[in-house]
Amino acid sequence: MLSPGSLLQTEWYKTREGQDMLAPLFHRDGFSRKTFGLLERPSYPPSNPPEEVTYKLFMVGKSSVGKTSTVCKLGGYSIPTTHSETPGVQVSTVYWPTRITQLNKVFLFKLQLWDAGENSLKKFDHILSSCTDKTDGILFLFSFIDKGSFEELPQFLTKLTNPGDNLCKIVLGTKFDQHAHSEVTQRDIRDFESTWNIPILRIKNVPHYNQTEAENEVSELVPILNTICEHLWYRDIVTAQQEKAYF
Repeated sequence: MLSPGSLLQTEWYKTREGQDMLAPLFHRDGFSRKTFGLLERPSYPPSNPPEEVTYKLFMVGKSSVGKTSTVCKLGGYSIPTTHSETPGVQVSTVYWPTRITQLNKVFLFKLQLWDAGENSLKKFDHILSSCTDKTDGILFLFSFIDKGSFEELPQFLTKLTNPGDNLCKIVLGTKFDQHAHSEVTQRDIRDFESTWNIPILRIKNVPHYNQTEAENEVSELVPILNTICEHLWYRDIVTAQQEKAYF
């Protein structure tokens, strides 16, 4: 697996430049995040705009593992307090700036997260093809309090990917805050990562209630978003090398 920090500066967000680039993603209070529609983007000074790169990511996982709440957590949207099936397909936009070490340049990653309801996927054949068409990566989700959702990951991987597709593949374990009810062990995690060579990230699917918790939430999301962006960038490098070798 790609080691964290191999391609981008993981602590860059703490620098003055990093803070300036993160500022347009937040409201004036400094801790609640802005949300962006498909045609919206953060406002940066014309004199120093970061180069934007766009990626399509398909969210996959057993029903009720927390796909929608994970999208909300990553995008700064309000996290729903009750579970409801996603109707059809919902596309959400998440922006995240990073500095690529090799190029010594800041890029603004535009992540388009595609979330489809399980009933819609079963009922309409075209929905799965729409979600997987020209996708750059797949986020496979499971819940730490549902061992069955973890055990279904190989089935999803086999169905939706193949060794030569060069898709960015990352696994997200949801509801990591519910330690007392966890059914997935650290040994399970290590065995999976060793077998599939895919990183497993952890996320807490709970909203923040005050400024301190909001600040902790940002600290929680930094390694997740950095890892996603770094693996997407690595995918582009591999793709470019393959194309160069072909020609």
